[in-house]
Amino acid sequence: MTARSGEQFTEANGITICYETFGEAHNPPLLLVSGLGVQMIGWADDLCVKFVERGFFVIRYDNRDVGRSTRLEGLPVPKSHQILLRTIFGRKFRHAYTLSDMARDGIGLLDALNIRAAHLFGVSMGGMIAQTMTIEHPHRVLSLTSMMSTTGERNIPRPTNAAMRVLLAAPPSDLDGYITTSLDTYKTLSGSGYPLDESRMRPYFETVFKRGRYPAGTGRQLGAIVNTDGRRSALQHVQVPTLVIHGDEDPLVHYEGGRDTAAAIPHAKLMTIHGLGHTLPMVIWDQIVGGIGEIAGI
Repeated sequence: MTARSGEQFTEANGITICYETFGEAHNPPLLLVSGLGVQMIGWADDLCVKFVERGFFVIRYDNRDVGRSTRLEGLPVPKSHQILLRTIFGRKFRHAYTLSDMARDGIGLLDALNIRAAHLFGVSMGGMIAQTMTIEHPHRVLSLTSMMSTTGERNIPRPTNAAMRVLLAAPPSDLDGYITTSLDTYKTLSGSGYPLDESRMRPYFETVFKRGRYPAGTGRQLGAIVNTDGRRSALQHVQVPTLVIHGDEDPLVHYEGGRDTAAAIPHAKLMTIHGLGHTLPMVIWDQIVGGIGEIAGI
């Protein structure tokens, strides 16, 4: 049976972080970094167990402003028009924090767990944070996996109109409405080869709602994403083994974002998953775990 810590709390980088570990602490650590507004339970228990079976000590955590980590209440939440003006015209706005701040959260969690360096796996915004950790804290990173993410350069194609609408839409405040809207959002983000598994996702969204729905935090995280300059130049100095994973039907973070990331990092491997959108379906878990295990040498 897989060892599991249950939810824990620690102080890191001036905030409280909620985290959970799977596996044995003497194994190579794998830090899982979540995407925009996604709680740590977005890393499914069964996926964490697969990584443990591969040989990792797995750490998942709530980013700031999501789930049960610190909520930065009182700090500015960007408006939709500010996001659009930044996306289209490059106009920056006052923001609550940066991706660098969020990267320091992850490094602070490693400090609290007495982990010198870890393998990183970040998805979407989590990929951006993991890239930033690798750029700004290179000696703390053993390998980098960036999935359905991007360098953040302005010449990368923007999200589709449909993806942009669901990204900026305000989620309903009632449970049934939240579940329905979330299912519709994930259907929009799914690729043709991997349709949404509604029977699995419906109870997940119910748990997300009850555990810690916090739209203001998601808005501030989005502000951190769009206000950050591109990383292409800095990524050229990354020295750790790197895997870039991207679906060729991603409507939110264009496939070119993945290609650009892989091209920027020396010797990075690009894993293209045909027909995949902006989701992490169960049927590709073994492929993902195998790819990360390979670059990590595990």
